[in-house]
Formats: sequence, structure tokens, C-alpha cells
Amino acid sequence: MLKRIATLALLMSPGIAMADELNGANTAWILTSTALVLFMTLPGLALFYGGLVRSKNVLSVLMQCFTIAGVASIIWMMFGYSLAFGEGNAWIGDLSKVMMAGISKDTLMGDIPEPLFMLFQMTFAIITPALIIGGFAERMKFSAMLLFSCIWLVLVYSPVTHWVWGGGWLGQMGLYDFAGGTVVHITCGVSALVAAIVVGPRKGFPQVAMPPHNLTMTVTGAGMLWVGWYGFNGGSALAANGDAAMAMLVTHISAAAGVLVWSFIEWFKFGKPSVLGAVTGMVAGLGTITPASGFVGPGGALIIGIVAGGVCFMATQYIKRTLKIDDSLDVMPVHGVGGILGTFMAGIFSSTSLGVFSGFGYADGIDTMGGQVWVQLVGIVVTFVYTAIVTWIILKLVGAMVGLRVDEDVEIQGLDTAEHEETGYNL
Repeated sequence: MLKRIATLALLMSPGIAMADELNGANTAWILTSTALVLFMTLPGLALFYGGLVRSKNVLSVLMQCFTIAGVASIIWMMFGYSLAFGEGNAWIGDLSKVMMAGISKDTLMGDIPEPLFMLFQMTFAIITPALIIGGFAERMKFSAMLLFSCIWLVLVYSPVTHWVWGGGWLGQMGLYDFAGGTVVHITCGVSALVAAIVVGPRKGFPQVAMPPHNLTMTVTGAGMLWVGWYGFNGGSALAANGDAAMAMLVTHISAAAGVLVWSFIEWFKFGKPSVLGAVTGMVAGLGTITPASGFVGPGGALIIGIVAGGVCFMATQYIKRTLKIDDSLDVMPVHGVGGILGTFMAGIFSSTSLGVFSGFGYADGIDTMGGQVWVQLVGIVVTFVYTAIVTWIILKLVGAMVGLRVDEDVEIQGLDTAEHEETGYNL
């Protein structure tokens, strides 16, 4: 079975990256997947996050998602793509593809146009820093958010992408990350947690209740995320084939399990299941299956979704209530913990010896579950530590340059009016 790690390693190998002929079916599917992944951020994530904050900050969240889409796209085109997917060495790409040098509409990456491959990867570079804003929502300066996102894309996202998908050392080890458990979810979750700690909690947290101002908006965005995730995971097969179909199936199964488990836990614990819990469980299921989606079967996906709903629920309670860290929109307990779980469980459920819970085999050169799990753990730990350290440095640098946090009176007034001279609702 064609696996994404092997595919990308093949594409990045000198002398093999160019195919002889364009495959129309594969190209059409990746064109569609690219639109779906962008749809996840705009408007999916923007609406999902926008509904979760208080009404005085809804526009600030929407603005952050839109502007990140802008700056991430330009950075990716100028040099981010080259740093991630240029040949380079085991740690970082090179500058051979800066400003798309040497890439035309006829250049192929495998059997799809390289401009399309670059654009598909750009949509991942857009959504990852956009996810981070949930960690410091309602209190970071717009200028600080913009500067942080730009530097973070260069110093965290691009190197980790190269390690895993661009021919770097983790991919060479055989790390299984089909669509972004380490590259997207662990990096964004850890960065959001570090940012929440460095910036500090919102005024009044945790004594003052800060409920979502518009759950209808949040559920609308959540539905868009669920649909868009088909492109996120299914498109990561880089082909219109059985790999893509299975990735979409297991993605859906895990999301469904996450919805039900989170809802049932709330029902048992609090007496009633909440809409917010259902959509959060969905996101937990989606994020957790992401790294494993090309390597596990439906049975494994069901277990992964069940574990995701339970563990991510407990992580949310622990970070907010026990540690009292104001990760405003639960980026670390849902995306970060989900990415860690999914990356770990990919090493287990990729086994072909688990009956109905079997997957499709280990990476080349790995013969045992223990060997695959060890590589997965290395990927998790290195990504976690590197992301945490570099994110902390970036935040301190940005804080020294422009300051991280809005003034107390601005926070009380709301970022919509203070930062953008607009309000979300004029009723």
C-alpha cells in the first residue's frame, strides 16, 4: 500500500521527483483537497473560534484567521516552501525554490503539478498558526500576533515539516505522520500552551465565567471543519486511490466516535450532554486520527476516536481546572494531546496482526510494533521539546519588540473596538 511517508521520500529524492506524465485523476483530487483544506480555515476555523470567544472579541478572531491566511501564503511562496521541501539536508531544506524558482505550470512533483503540491502544502501552513491563536485569544495585540505567526512559520513549522515530510531525519527514521500529527497538531498545541503561559490568563480567569457568545456560529464552523478534514487527510494520499478512500473513512469513524464519547462523558458527569462538548469531541477525534489516517483500518480508527474523546476531555479539565492555565479555546488539550495520542497509536494500529483492528504494516525497515512505537515516541518528544523552546524564544523576542499583551482597559473594552474600530454586532 502506498503510504504518504514513502511517497514524499520518493518525491524528494534527487532524480526521482519528476514524473514522466501528469495524472489527471490525481491532479483533480488534490485540486479539490486543496480547496477543502483552505475551507477548514476560511471560514471553518474562523467561525468555530469566533463563536467561542465573547462578543466583544469576535471580529478580532476572524481578523486573525484572515490575516494569517495572507501572511502565511506570502511567506510560503517566498521561502517557506523551499525551507520545508527543498533538498537541503536532514534538518532543513535549502533556498533552491525561493520565489518558486525553477517551478512552472509544467513542472511535476510525482504525477501532479508542483505548483499544486506547493499550494496544497500552503493550506497546511495557513491553518497551523491559525490554530495557535486559540491559546491566547482575547488578550494578545494584533501586531504581536502577526509578528509571532510570521517568525513561527519560519523557525518552527518549516523545519518540522522538512523533518517529517521533506526528506528529513524523522521521515528517514520511518515516522508515521500521514497528515500532520507532529507537523500540525503537536506544534500548534504546544505553541498555544506556551503562549498561554507566557502571555498569562485573561482578566478574571478562572473565577469569572467566559462562555461562548454564539454556539450557533461555533457549530457551523465545526461542521465545515469535519467536511474539510476529508481533504486534509484524504488529500494527503497525494493520489485518487484506495489510500485516499481509506483515509477519509477512518477520519470519519474517529470523528463520530469522538462526538459520542465526549457527549456521553458529559452526560454521565454533568447530567446533560452539551453541544459544545459534542463539537469539541469531534475535533478531538479528527485531530487524533490525522497522523494515523493512512496507516490504520476502520477498527483501529474506532479505538483511536474513543480514546481521543476520553483522554482529550480529561486533558481539558486538567489544564483548565487543575493547572489553571488559560488556554482559551483548548488548543493543547484537544489538538496537542490529540496529535500526541494519534502519533503514538499509529505505531500500534498500523500492525497487521490485530485482527479486525489491523492496519497496513510498519514503515520500511521496521519489523515490530515496538520498533514503530519507538520511532513514533522519538517524533513526539523531539517535536514537543523543539516547539516549546523555540516558541518561548519567539514570544520573548516579540514581547521585547512590540509587547505581547493589550492593556487592561483594552482587554475590558474588547479587542474588536480597541484594535480594529469595529464591532461584530450592530443590533
